[in-house]
Amino acid sequence: MSIPVEDVVVPAKVLELARGAALVPVWRNEDGGLTFRTDDSRHIKHTPRTRETSFAAEAGRLEWAAAFTPVPRVLELGGDDTHEWMVTASLAGRSAVDPALREDAATAVRAVGEGLRALHDALPVAECPFEWTVPRRIANAAGRGIHVPDALRDAPPVDRLVVCHGDACMPNTLIGGDGRWSAHVDLGALGVGDRWADIAVASMSTVWNYGEGWEDALIAAYGVEPDRGRLAYYRELWNAT
Repeated sequence: MSIPVEDVVVPAKVLELARGAALVPVWRNEDGGLTFRTDDSRHIKHTPRTRETSFAAEAGRLEWAAAFTPVPRVLELGGDDTHEWMVTASLAGRSAVDPALREDAATAVRAVGEGLRALHDALPVAECPFEWTVPRRIANAAGRGIHVPDALRDAPPVDRLVVCHGDACMPNTLIGGDGRWSAHVDLGALGVGDRWADIAVASMSTVWNYGEGWEDALIAAYGVEPDRGRLAYYRELWNAT
C-alpha cells in the first residue's frame, strides 16, 4: 500500500546511488520503504529490513523471470545492518495507479487483469525454483508477531498452479501508452501457488485504488468466472497477514 510521498527526506545512501542524477520520489510504503525515479532511467529502492521479503530474494526472482516476461533488470544491490537497497533499470510504462490512469479505471483494470493472465501463462511452473505457499505466508506473519486465525490454515484445493506474482496489487503492473500492460514490478514474493492467490488480491486492490464496482471486471479481463470461495479465502488471508 502506498502513502503520500510529499516531504520525503532522501536517505544519504539514495543520494550516493543516484550519483548526481535528479531524483523524484514515486513510492513510500507502510514500512518506510522508499522508491525514487532518476532522470537517467533508473529506479532506486531503499527500505528498512523486514522479515517478509528482501531485495536479495527479489533480485533472484527478477533474474529468473526476465527470461520469460518483462520485469526490471537489477543494476545494483546492497544492504547494511538496518536497511537494504536495489537499483533497477527503468521500464517503459506507468503504474496502473498513475494519476492519469486513475481517470480511466476501465482501461487500467482491463490492463491489469490481462497482464496478470499473461504473467501466469508465460512463467513455467515446472522450471520455477520459488514457492508461494499458505504455510510460508502464515509463518512470515507469525515472525512479525501477527496472529493468523486457525480457519485460514487450511487453504482450498488448488484450482490451477501458476507462478504467482505474490503481490499482484494494481500498482505493480505497468501500462503503456497504448493502454495495455507492459511489465510487472515488485516481485519479491514470486513463487508457485494457486492462481487465485493473485487474482483475489489484484481484484480486491481495485477497491483501494478505484472504488467499488471494478473487481469482477478485472477477473473478466483475466479470463475466468469469479470463484467466490477462493476469492474470499485468499482475500481474508491477505488481510490477516
